[in-house]
Amino acid sequence: MNQDGWARSPLWIYNRSQIAAGKWRIKEWDYYSVLSSDQKFGITITLADLGYVGLAAICFLDFDKRDFIQEETMTILPMGSTGFSLNSYEGNLNFEDSKIKLSMQVNGKERKLRFSAPMMKHFSGETGLHGEIILNESIGPHESMNIATSWKENRKAFYYNTKINCLSAKGAFAFGNKTYTFHPETDFGGLDWGRGVWTYKNRWYWSSASGLLEGKRFGFNLGYGFSDRSKVSENVLFYEGKVHKLDEITFHMNTQNYYAPWKFTSNDQRLKLDFTPIVDRNSKLDLFLIKSIQHQVFGKFTGTVVLDNGKSLQLNQFLGFAEDVLNWW
Repeated sequence: MNQDGWARSPLWIYNRSQIAAGKWRIKEWDYYSVLSSDQKFGITITLADLGYVGLAAICFLDFDKRDFIQEETMTILPMGSTGFSLNSYEGNLNFEDSKIKLSMQVNGKERKLRFSAPMMKHFSGETGLHGEIILNESIGPHESMNIATSWKENRKAFYYNTKINCLSAKGAFAFGNKTYTFHPETDFGGLDWGRGVWTYKNRWYWSSASGLLEGKRFGFNLGYGFSDRSKVSENVLFYEGKVHKLDEITFHMNTQNYYAPWKFTSNDQRLKLDFTPIVDRNSKLDLFLIKSIQHQVFGKFTGTVVLDNGKSLQLNQFLGFAEDVLNWW
């Protein structure tokens, strides 16, 4: 990596063939979350090639039931064979096995997600999930959060990440005996696009939200703990397509009870949020050298944020998520 920093558009060029590391150490992933605050459901889709292991996952979230259902599958030693794109604005990605089928087609500002999980069981007892969602960047400006950082203990390790929030969502998926439909006027998705070579053990904190605030497109991306953030942070607000940069953020949580209320504060006093958890999408993986403990908690944010121009915005029960993840891989 040439230079640490952040940008409002994908500034850096990712080239897998020029990475000075073994194929088993290169990490590539695309993660989408699509949430409907009004209808109280959501879905997340993950496809990752982590070198010595690959992961595909679909997670259904029911905020009324305060519960989730997940189907996931792992592959051994994909080492780049999954076919991830070199940038976040183009490419076709496909995965299929007996448990999950995924297709991610990206063409500029439109992203078409097709997915199915024939053995995934609904709360009703019925099995099978399948659907299609189209995510679009709204007309007008649509800046993103882009960051490139390395690690203090290994400057050859790097993290290149794009986060795109407030993607209007349309489409539907059938799960069990019910159909869930997204409406582009009110429902939004977000993308976490990442590439890099990591150090072995990492713990990160990440939070994201997208929706409407008094009729305006609003969202945020908050995160720290992963790579060296002494020069730059990924903390931003999104408002009507524009990025507003924040400095340092702190997550205040009870790691013995992730359903207890959280707080979020910033050193520049521009963000003060309370977070009420609804669903803790938690998982634990232990494959000897590969371990992961994850808590992705979905809930509602209430509080104030301040834009670059000094305008203060009030959030009241704004749907999003926050996570605490510890990985050895």
